Formats: sequence, C-alpha cells, structure tokens
Amino acid sequence: VFLFGGDGDGFSIGGNHLDHGARKNINMTYVIMDNFVYGLTKKQTSPTSPIGFKSKTDPTGAIDQPVNPMKKLICGGATFVARTHASQVNHMIQMIERAMDHQGFSVIECLSECVEFFPGAFDPANPRKGGSFEVIQEKKWDNTPEDELRHDVTDELAAYKLAQLPFPGVFGVFYQNDRPTKNALEKKWVDSTREKLGQPSDLALLQKTFDRMK
Repeated sequence: VFLFGGDGDGFSIGGNHLDHGARKNINMTYVIMDNFVYGLTKKQTSPTSPIGFKSKTDPTGAIDQPVNPMKKLICGGATFVARTHASQVNHMIQMIERAMDHQGFSVIECLSECVEFFPGAFDPANPRKGGSFEVIQEKKWDNTPEDELRHDVTDELAAYKLAQLPFPGVFGVFYQNDRPTKNALEKKWVDSTREKLGQPSDLALLQKTFDRMK
C-alpha cells in the first residue's frame, strides 16, 4: 500500500490514524508532502506552520508550537522514518525506494513548497536558492574511525537527536527498525485458527460467526 498526503492530513485531520498506523506497524508506505500551510483551502495555518506565519486563520502570525514530524514519527513507533526535499529528485526517489523495500510502517516527510501561499519556505534547504541540503551519513560498519561519526539508523535515541536539529535540519533515513508487522501477525493468527478448524472457507467462518449471534 502506498499513500500520499499533506501536513494537514498527516498531523492534524488524520493525526490519530497516523499514530495508530505507526503503533500497529501496518505494512505500508506513507509520503507526507509537507508545505507548512493548508494550501488547497487557500492559506490557513497547518500543524507544521512556523511560529509567526501569517495566514487567514492567524492574520497576526501563528502562535502555536509546530509539530516536529520526525520526533512524532520516531516516538510514535514508525519503523522507517525518512526526510527528503521535493527539489532533490534523486534523493527523493532513493528514499521512496528504501521505504517501499521496508517491511512495516514507513513514512517519508517530503518538504514540498507551496509556491502560491508560502513561497520560499524551504529555500534554506535548497542549494539552488542558496541553501544547504545536508544528507545523513549512515554507518557502513567498516570498523574505520570515520564510521564512528556516522549515523546508526537502528539507534532510536540518535535518530531523535537528529530530529531536534534546527531547521532546515538534515535529510535521509533517520530511523529503521525491524519488528513484526500487523499484517504478518494477523496472517499467523488466521492460519493457526484455520488449521484448528480444518481449513474452512472465509464464507464458512463468516457463517459460523453469524450463527453464534443467533
């Protein structure tokens, strides 16, 4: 399963679904196109809008602390957490490919500029606009002194520390962990039940359920 959404979908309107999808480790990939504003509804403050951002809902400037997507996802239980930028196409493709290869709930925050309602929001991370696109250097496990300074994607605390860097932060895979998916656990439970019941069909199982309700 592959989904696209925005910062409003992911961190406000659908925030509860995001939390439980991560907690349950459902096998799917979710790309959140984060533009720091509700753009389709014509410029309202979103959960990731920076303090001071002026919009139709905050004409004098946003006063609420914005959500930190990486911190939220790491703490929420997502087993693959990455960050990219829509202007860095090759990097974005790499992150999507890695997320799709991951077995579990994989989420990518993709900084995606709304040129109409928040132009220039991500220029600090765009080299073509004078910004800096710093990529996370992952451990190669080659026992070199240089490797000691590289990031261990399985280290939750290290990932959380990276997530706390000031904007625009860094880009790449923050965290990756292997644990059983809800899909695999449910299949195991269903297979075990069918084995005990003599491999009945889905229709037969459904009929037995209805019969118990009579």
